[in-house]
Amino acid sequence: MQVALREIAGQLGGELIGDGELRIARIATLEGATPDAIAFLANPRYRSQLAASRAGCVIVAPALRDEAAARGAAIVTPDPYAYYARLTQWWVRTMRPQAACGIHPSAVVDASAQIAPDAVIGPLCVIGANVRIGAATRLAAHVTVYDGCTIGARCIVHSGAVIGADGFGFAPVKGEGGLRYEKIEQLGAVRIGDDVEIGANTCIDRGALDDPVIEDGVKLDNLIQIGHNVRIGAHSAMAGCSGVAGSGVIGKRCTIGGAAVILGHLTLADDVHISAASVVMRSIRQPGQYSGVFPIDDNAAWEKNAATLRQLHTLRERIRALEKNDTTPRQP
Repeated sequence: MQVALREIAGQLGGELIGDGELRIARIATLEGATPDAIAFLANPRYRSQLAASRAGCVIVAPALRDEAAARGAAIVTPDPYAYYARLTQWWVRTMRPQAACGIHPSAVVDASAQIAPDAVIGPLCVIGANVRIGAATRLAAHVTVYDGCTIGARCIVHSGAVIGADGFGFAPVKGEGGLRYEKIEQLGAVRIGDDVEIGANTCIDRGALDDPVIEDGVKLDNLIQIGHNVRIGAHSAMAGCSGVAGSGVIGKRCTIGGAAVILGHLTLADDVHISAASVVMRSIRQPGQYSGVFPIDDNAAWEKNAATLRQLHTLRERIRALEKNDTTPRQP
């Protein structure tokens, strides 16, 4: 299927330069585009690819208007990356067949669940008692939503996600046979706001007493663990394999890099950004970029540096003692 370039500009806006009747069959990268494709340039590091690209049309910022126009058709917009995002959404709605609304025959849905008429419940999903699922929300195959959980409107939940399984709550008990663990029943649920996307095989545990809350616009990648009683603020995003331990609070508009870990009972302020593979061991009260990654090195050098790090406290105390006992006159 193909669409005229003028139709894209008519739907999404932007200044159209060149042949509006040009037929577009796909969205592509600058490097991989063909004359029937539309591409975009958002990162200046790829500017060198613009002139050589075979794309029929390129989405660019105003600063590149003349440069793009010299090579062919273009759509000029203040934010090419956001335009590209909206283009992909429109493309899926227009060019791909949409899943029918309703509940797939193979899904298991409790009679007490409240599901919006235009929601999509995919094959082999399991929806527990008193679950509520909002308008235009889509659950892919094999999603499990436990009893009492709520999912807002226009959410996307990918295959294998589990919402509302028991949080990891156990009380240590000493007995004659030694230490054992007594299960703490998890009495809360999970509340998910509107426009949330949850990646494949991500787990969001139910609360021990209160409900964990995932606020509006949150984006969770694949294979993320959200512990019980966690709260994630609106429009925060977490990359794959990251995790938040129980009772953590993540502010609004935060980003958590892949494989980063946030320990339990910590708070991150709004607009905090955690680098990939970092371990957050204290609350962060001020916005900004934070990293806690020990740089990779060859093993022998890494072991030497690790050994030195273990001695830092002792070395610091020795330096303090030397400074305290140093009677050398200081220069004014």
